[in-house]
Amino acid sequence: MGHFVKVLDGIVVRGIVAEPEFFDTFIDDSPGEWIQTSYNTHGGKHPENRPLRKNFACIGYTYDKVRDAFIPPKPYESWILDEETCLWEPPVEMPILTEEEISLKKYYRWDEDAYQVDNTTGWVLITP
Repeated sequence: MGHFVKVLDGIVVRGIVAEPEFFDTFIDDSPGEWIQTSYNTHGGKHPENRPLRKNFACIGYTYDKVRDAFIPPKPYESWILDEETCLWEPPVEMPILTEEEISLKKYYRWDEDAYQVDNTTGWVLITP
């Protein structure tokens, strides 16, 4: 099975799963271009060493023809695109949880407002 997405004006708008040998018979006259994507590709890596277009495409992703890559929507204004993986990275590295925090099921969440106030912060420790 192959995964294919319809790209219209650079944005993924639809996806299908089809046998590659039958894909050419798939009839779709709507505007846009069908592009293959790989379910197991993330950040330019694939478990079997066959990455395709940097990331598995989902609806709303951008297709960059120059990079031949699918790029997810930017999650926060301050995040920066990693040119190698085509994934968005926070401007401040996430702190590492302590063993105690892990045992208490705490986690970090990005807070864009906190980052805008003080660009040395941004990660907020959440207690469930």
